[in-house]
Amino acid sequence: MGAQPKVVITGVGLVTPLGHDVPTTWQAVLDGKSGVKALTQDWADDLSSKVAGQINLEITSVLDKTAARRMDRSTQLAMIAAKQAVSDADVANNVDSERLGVAFGTGIGGLSTVMEQMQILNERGPDRVNPLTVPMIMPNAAAAMIELEIGAKAGAHAPVSACATSAEAIAWGTSMIRDGRADVVVVGGTEAVINRLAMAAFSAMRAMSTRNDDPQTASRPYDLGRDGFVMSEGAGALVLERYEHALARKAHIYAEVAGFGMTSDAHHIAAPDPEGAGAARAMLAAVKDADANLTDVMHLNAHATSTPLGDIAEGAAVRRAFGSHTDSIAVTAPKSSIGHTLGGAGAIESILTVLSMVNKIIPATINVIDLDPKVNLDVVHGDHRSLTKGSILALNNSFGFGGHNVCVALRTI
Repeated sequence: MGAQPKVVITGVGLVTPLGHDVPTTWQAVLDGKSGVKALTQDWADDLSSKVAGQINLEITSVLDKTAARRMDRSTQLAMIAAKQAVSDADVANNVDSERLGVAFGTGIGGLSTVMEQMQILNERGPDRVNPLTVPMIMPNAAAAMIELEIGAKAGAHAPVSACATSAEAIAWGTSMIRDGRADVVVVGGTEAVINRLAMAAFSAMRAMSTRNDDPQTASRPYDLGRDGFVMSEGAGALVLERYEHALARKAHIYAEVAGFGMTSDAHHIAAPDPEGAGAARAMLAAVKDADANLTDVMHLNAHATSTPLGDIAEGAAVRRAFGSHTDSIAVTAPKSSIGHTLGGAGAIESILTVLSMVNKIIPATINVIDLDPKVNLDVVHGDHRSLTKGSILALNNSFGFGGHNVCVALRTI
């Protein structure tokens, strides 16, 4: 058996609270902006957490009006990001449809549609329920709609692993190419659940920030004053491609998906393992899969949601995995700017990691006023940091409720 195929990234797409595409989101991150604002909807008046990262975009300016009405907002955002990535990679007419796949997920999915249709059912009766409700709320809706849009026939998969979902989608897409099932796979994740139920439910867990008087500083990973995560909506999409296939069609290559690691904690349905054993194993597996040494890792895009326990547990996991080399790894946490996009986070932050590698700059984590010494990591804050080495190996961590741990290893070409 020969060496497994190299998998590269040839297209990217983003829609986030910071911007409606990749360039605007990236520039906003570099400018140290926050996409978090106060919720002004009436339904939020009595909630304990009244801040979120919402996307101010007229959907029908990007998607066909009729098609958009048949999708939950989470799928709409997925389609926007996927269209950008496919256009960026220029694969629309350059790939055999039977060699084209999709791996795209969501952590929660069509909850807003569920709430809307439940209200219609209760107030107006069963005959008025939207006949497209099921296709709108099913967890594989985004994967299915993207598959239909691009004519992908190699398989369409929809991993669901809470906040690790879209990192897992990257792993699935990489495996599809390595296993010979596809030459090109559109991967990513999406989330859009800024509604009364989701906000109330996460607040009931005491997981969300209540810094309502200062929304833009509410998400503060690693800061001593952090008090929970900030809910955001968004989607990220990447086009993964077999390296030789990309070379043959002279595609622009951003970076390589060098490896991945996936583990589970078997510890608690919502709380992280405080010792970080499962997360550490995921990072070690990603480095091994990349055929690299621990000392090759220069940069870590951390999961870092801004919860009191989670940030410390991840710090413990990194030190458990890398030992003394931990002090040489520059760590950043873009959720400080974007908030937590749940199922979309892994893909969004993988794209930001790739942009850091390509531009050789690690954006500073904003809102770190008083760095928590218990985190015990080299957190990039205050000023951006340059990446001077030619070849760069970076990791992106994503962890989800249920004890899902996914680490994606990315390498410059």
